[in-house]
Amino acid sequence: MSQVRVAAVHAAPEYLDVAATVEKACGLIAEAGAQGARLVVFPEVFLPGFPYWINCYPPLLQTALHARYLAASVTVPGPEIRRIQEAARAAGTAVVLGVNEREGSSLYNTQVFVSETGDLLGRHRKLQPTFAERTIWAAGDASTLSVFDTAIGRVGGLVCWEHTMNLARHALVGAGEQIHAGSWPSLSTTVGFADVYDDQVEAMSRNHAITGQCFVVVSQNPVNQQVLDVLEEAAGPQDLVTLGGGWSAIIHPMTPYLAGPHTGPEETILVADIDLADVDGTKVFVDSVGHFSRSEVLSLHVDNRPKKAVTFAVGDGVRREPLEAFADSEG
Repeated sequence: MSQVRVAAVHAAPEYLDVAATVEKACGLIAEAGAQGARLVVFPEVFLPGFPYWINCYPPLLQTALHARYLAASVTVPGPEIRRIQEAARAAGTAVVLGVNEREGSSLYNTQVFVSETGDLLGRHRKLQPTFAERTIWAAGDASTLSVFDTAIGRVGGLVCWEHTMNLARHALVGAGEQIHAGSWPSLSTTVGFADVYDDQVEAMSRNHAITGQCFVVVSQNPVNQQVLDVLEEAAGPQDLVTLGGGWSAIIHPMTPYLAGPHTGPEETILVADIDLADVDGTKVFVDSVGHFSRSEVLSLHVDNRPKKAVTFAVGDGVRREPLEAFADSEG
């Protein structure tokens, strides 16, 4: 399949409400599918929303919100993700959904990849949480730095300022990425970022399109009143984040816009028809992992083995016999 339609969701979640946000996501998937989309990309941690409080309050005032965010996390796989899988299958579209993922008592900023038949293809955990994000999310590893085969092409993704990690981007290019899902929050209404954030997103996204010779689908959420209400009810007044923002677009490998950019509080689904033959057309000029590379001078090694804090040479380290038997065996 060469020509396909893709979609970028420009919408806010039902903030910190997992069930309601799942319902909203399923509705948006159905709506995009009805418009002919074969891939739908959602913002960063759309389920259940970006933790804007991390940039607004002293750390000790954030602990209750951190606990609430842990309670509003999901497992992958898990019941919430199964609902997304069902929605993808019913709509006949692949989905890339940003989620607040829980494993044990640790959280990860994750993109979940679902096929158009509803299969869970895999996940990508943000390699390096940015700035204050490190107070809430653990770092991912390269075992989830992946590109997935779908019916519409090879799809990969990164989250927010991971796009500044040139080697992470190059790893996806090396894995044959054709369509890139860029999941971001809105930060353009945050103090200090109003004049630079949208320009940064545009620069990084268009740069990845041409340096990776791939289509880029950028999805962001606007900040709505729900976010401000939650922050101020839980931790007190703040004037660092305001309403609005969001920057979403679909970009050709040669960097023209195919849809958007759409900015501001109005929620919408951006759609564009893309032709994967244009990927090869762009690679005629520049193929970053082919004729335009100099592997004898510059090369990238990716250690994609999963990283664990504790490993056991044999078994899982869990002793299952009764304590009395253990005492007897020890004499």
